[in-house]
Amino acid sequence: MLNIFSLRKGIAVQLSEKIKSVRVSGTVKLAQMARDLKSAGRDIIELSEGEPDFDTPKHVIDAAHQAAVSGQTRYTAVAGTLPLRGAICNKFSRDNAITYRPEEIIVGTGAKQLIFNALLATMNPGDEAIIPAPYWVSYPDMVKIADGIPVIVECGPEQGFKISAKALENAINERTRWLILNSPGNPSGVVYSTSELTDLAEVLRRHPEVSVISDDIYEAIIFDGHEFATMASVAPDLIDRILTVNGVSKSFAMTGWRIGYAGGPEDLIGAMTKLQGQSTTNPSSVSQAAALAALEGPQDFLAVWLNAYILRRELVQSRLEGVHGLNLQLPQGAFYHFIGCSGLYGRRTPTCERLTSDTDFSGYLINHAGVALVPGSEFGCPGYVRLCFAKSEHELAEACKRIRDAVSDLEYGDR
Repeated sequence: MLNIFSLRKGIAVQLSEKIKSVRVSGTVKLAQMARDLKSAGRDIIELSEGEPDFDTPKHVIDAAHQAAVSGQTRYTAVAGTLPLRGAICNKFSRDNAITYRPEEIIVGTGAKQLIFNALLATMNPGDEAIIPAPYWVSYPDMVKIADGIPVIVECGPEQGFKISAKALENAINERTRWLILNSPGNPSGVVYSTSELTDLAEVLRRHPEVSVISDDIYEAIIFDGHEFATMASVAPDLIDRILTVNGVSKSFAMTGWRIGYAGGPEDLIGAMTKLQGQSTTNPSSVSQAAALAALEGPQDFLAVWLNAYILRRELVQSRLEGVHGLNLQLPQGAFYHFIGCSGLYGRRTPTCERLTSDTDFSGYLINHAGVALVPGSEFGCPGYVRLCFAKSEHELAEACKRIRDAVSDLEYGDR
């Protein structure tokens, strides 16, 4: 009789060199660690995953239910239903003064898939994509999977965590194909102004071979009078070289519905649709109906949620800004505090382990304090940790207390 267990031990599936070079997503890794510790009975406050704690609006859920009971449960067009693509065109026109036709719109299983599809559809081996750091964790590995080379441009606090026109010019060469911009930024919370995008556009005009992925997923979450701007509206003459990516996940508390959308030149959208047709085909039909209701339905609750984010942002700021060794700046947008922690390096934990990195500090917090944060190294910016404040005020207050107590438990040691 065939022994299946010996087969399992004796035969290994060969993994590609490409996938071996890809990292596990830092945010996914920390969130899973938090879930595992919770399952094991640990009291963990999970502030590592970027997800609103609000419920999806009722009218959106009702639309999904109605779609399901009315039989909208079959395949749709690969690029998304025509009504949803029409609503996305209206959204871009209404909110961003960008004109797209339905043929220039694609709907995907989250904004992440669409960025992935764009890179896979356009990059040849050795092509480069410029990625300002700090960056969202997945950008560099997406580029690698597409056989491209991520060119990381460090944009530290001295640069306001933003790429300048000069830094962009210096990073471009004959192999450059993409610039990936994210505003409001994850993890930094910075917002590119119209004038800053205008300066970047001036550089791009001198380099017609370079296109832009504008990741606008946090568009609705902006504070302190900062105004949202996106490259296609600032530089409409470059629209044929811009992919504008957005979605309903963050704005409408629909992370699990997995709907993102993008507008861009028809040939690029066509190539992305071809790729999507050979991978996932259309995104969920019921989720598309929900996204249509989100985009066309009432928007007044967004202001209510924004006010809640403001209170939560300020709660974290007020509770942690006086902690010796931590450095906080109020984010301009998104729902993250990007907290400097290098001032704690050299101090020792109660178990006599010396902190030498943001990864050490993040590990110390989850194990000693039961608070899950993401180290800045995952975002290409060592010396920081990212705290998601899209959580209840009670959770945030308790988390801040635990962080303060954990820092006070550190002992000074020889560096």
